[in-house]
Amino acid sequence: MSDKLPQAVEQLIDATNAGNIDAFLDGFTSDGIVDDWGREFSGHAAIRGWSDGEFLGKQVTLAVDDAADDGAETTVHAQVGGNGFNGPSTFVFTTAGDKVSRMTIRA
Repeated sequence: MSDKLPQAVEQLIDATNAGNIDAFLDGFTSDGIVDDWGREFSGHAAIRGWSDGEFLGKQVTLAVDDAADDGAETTVHAQVGGNGFNGPSTFVFTTAGDKVSRMTIRA
């Protein structure tokens, strides 16, 4: 992937590209949050429901164009592919130890 990506972020991107929901969920803290354009999904069950309908359930792939890590957050610019939204998106990941506590998706 990229030397700029923390392991927790790389795990989520790899799980996304592999379509592996269990590895994707395992990458989040138990109280992790996905913020998809202002709609928040908290905890593994809610994230799974969102992902089944809008993310991994749509065979999303992420091709990383650029990434920057400032220690507190990692910002990833990626081209989204799959059977839903396609195009550029920005993902901001907040990590807590070896897990992601928040994934924010914007344009």
